[in-house]
This record gives sequence, C-alpha cells and structure tokens, in this order.
Amino acid sequence: MKLSHKLLPLLALVASTQAYATDGYFAHGYGVKSQGMGGVGIALPQDAIAAAANPAGLGLVGDRIDIGATWFRPQRESELVNTAGGTGFFDGKYSGDDTENFVIPEFGYNQVITPEVTLGVSVYGNGGMNTDYKNGIPLFHAPGASGSAGVDLAQIIVAPTATWKITPTQIVGVSLNLAYQRFEIKGISGFAGFSSSPNNLTNKGHDSSYGSGIRVGWIGQVNDAVTLGATYQSRTYMSKFNKYKGLFADGGDFDIPANYGVGIAIKATPALTLAADVQRIEYSDVDAVGNASLSNIFAGKALGSKNGPGFGWRDVTAIKLGTSYAWNEQLTIRAGYNHSSQPIRKSEALFNILAPGTVQDHITFGATYVLPNQSELSLSYMHAFEEKVRGANAIPGAFGGGDVNLKMYQNSLGIAYGWKI
Repeated sequence: MKLSHKLLPLLALVASTQAYATDGYFAHGYGVKSQGMGGVGIALPQDAIAAAANPAGLGLVGDRIDIGATWFRPQRESELVNTAGGTGFFDGKYSGDDTENFVIPEFGYNQVITPEVTLGVSVYGNGGMNTDYKNGIPLFHAPGASGSAGVDLAQIIVAPTATWKITPTQIVGVSLNLAYQRFEIKGISGFAGFSSSPNNLTNKGHDSSYGSGIRVGWIGQVNDAVTLGATYQSRTYMSKFNKYKGLFADGGDFDIPANYGVGIAIKATPALTLAADVQRIEYSDVDAVGNASLSNIFAGKALGSKNGPGFGWRDVTAIKLGTSYAWNEQLTIRAGYNHSSQPIRKSEALFNILAPGTVQDHITFGATYVLPNQSELSLSYMHAFEEKVRGANAIPGAFGGGDVNLKMYQNSLGIAYGWKI
C-alpha cells in the first residue's frame, strides 16, 4: 500500500486534540457518512473508515481513500445546591465551556489485494472527554488554593485491517487496534488527602499512554436486500498514566473498554436504504471509569490504589437508526437517530462534574455529492439534546452535603472527501 510513512503520525498528533464524545465517551459514529445516519455502520460500510465500526466492512468498499474532519461543540454546566451544611456557601452554576470548539480528524485507506482479500487502515478518534472550568470548582480546591479545573482525555486509534471473503456472501475481518491516549486533570487538590500518591493527583500537565487490542467482525448478505453484521472489540490494554498514579485506580491504569454490537441494513428500494445497530460498551469493567467514587473513598480505598475509586459509570447500550436515499446519481441524503443509556448514576454526580457525559438522544443529517471527477464530498450534522442528571444528596455530609446537577448538549458538523483509487 502506497501510504506515506509520515501521514499516520501526523494524524495521530492532530487527533490528540481535546474532544468530548457522545455514547458515554465514545463517538456516536465513525466517518462522516455514518455520522449522518445516527452512527450506523456494523452492517453498512460506506467508506474506508468502516473498520472503526466493523473491520469486515472494508471488504465491501473497494479501493479508496477517505479523509475528513468534524467540528465539535459541547456545552456543559454543573450546578451546586444546598452546600456547606445548607448555608449555600459553594452554591452556584459553573460553566465547563472555557474551551468549547474542537476539531476531530479521520482517515481511511483500503486496497483490494485479491478478489477475496483486502488490506487497509482506519484512523479515528475513539472518543474523549473535556471540561474546562475557568474559575475552578471551589469545593474541589484545597484550602487557600485557586485556579481553573477540568479534565482533558483524548484517544486515537490506528487500525490496520485485513478482510477475507470466505464465501461469495460472507466476509470476516480483523483489526489490530493501536491506541494512543493523553490525559490531564487540574484543580482537584482538595482530594489530596484521599490519594495514595498526592503528588501525582492533579496539575501535572499532559501524560501519554499507549496500548493495543483486537477488533473482529463479520458481514453476511442474506439476499439482495438484507445484510447482517456483528463485531467485537477486546479491551484495549494501555500503559499507565504515571503522572496520575494518585488518581486512577491501580496506579494510573486507564484501559479502553471492550464493546460489541450487531447491525442490519435493508435496501428497501433501489434508492432507499434503512439500517440499525445495537452497541454495548462495557465501561464498568475498567476500574478507573466504572468503580464507585465516594463510597469507595469512605470505605478506606484511596484514589490510585488497587481496585480504587473511579467515576462510577454504568455500561452503555446505544441504539442507532439511519436511512439514506439516493436522490439521483450525484446526490445521496441521510438522516438518523441515536439513543444511548445514561452512564452516570445520580449518586456519582459529584466526581462527574469533571466528566458530565450526560447526553443520550441524538438526531443527525447528512449528504454526499459525487463530483464530476467521481470523487465524493460528504457532510454531516449532529445535535445531541440537552440531558440532565440531578444528583440529590450527591455531596456527602463529610463534604458539607448538598446536591449536584449536571447538564450537557452538543452540536457537530463534519466534512469529508473520498475517492476511488
């Protein structure tokens, strides 16, 4: 494959900018075409980014290159009520939007080696989270401390992929997921007394982590109208964030959770395609994400310790629905809907001021126009509706008591250019 050795490291560097994803901290869809259809892609590959949803998809897209970017704008806010023993000393609304505009790139390359075999690579942002409270969260500061607060987590996946057509209608694929992530947290010095390594808890700048995992997939064409797909991604084991070994459980461990899903695509008419995916993301199996926060602290487990406190996230199930319509030979239009279950428990709202991934319902639109040279220009738009988590009594009495309310909504706009090679 004639792929520049300089291109992938450059994409990895650019993609490590901050982002905040939508199905928990995973993206609602990968590739601009998929994003315009609610994120479906397990049984409906449309470009060379398809391995992000199902590696078998690259067996159906042919020789092509796709490159694009998504502008992403999350709006996040936290509210503290009845704090400090009912005096309201820390009461107020806190905006986490001091940084609010992000660009997330994507890239894919695929080549047919034989009629049965393809080799390719998909590069995409797996997800991430970002909050930036300009004036900090006073409740999180040590006495006398001040300054901004927030987190910045970004993940990039480079997925070399091979597919095999095992029968005329059955394709299997496998991706080696090579992962890079970086992280920073600031403004939580008030928790130093609960950390196993107080000097490695907060305000240490960015730290990097590397790891790998496997994604496998299958696509089967039942008949000319119906296609089924299934995929499984293993847990991606990452090196530790050593600068934050006093925060994340198990001495700075932050793996990417396993996930799996099934999909169906139906060609209802020559012009109209309907598709649906169901995806399960196992956040609770990663201690740093799934372990309870304050209840573990009060049980004597320090931040950063083995099986220590996390953010208390549940597993997430995402249901994705999409449709595309070929208006004519040049123009295809798309729409979709995505619903994910709520990862944040009300009792865990205090820690999740830093990671308020509350959104659940997304509506999407998209289109592709075929240019005179037969290359394609694609657009997508996503709106994630405002969702609130009301954490009554989420601040325990040891911290003065009170309620924590979280809310977020999001918008994104994607553009991509692709061509056959």
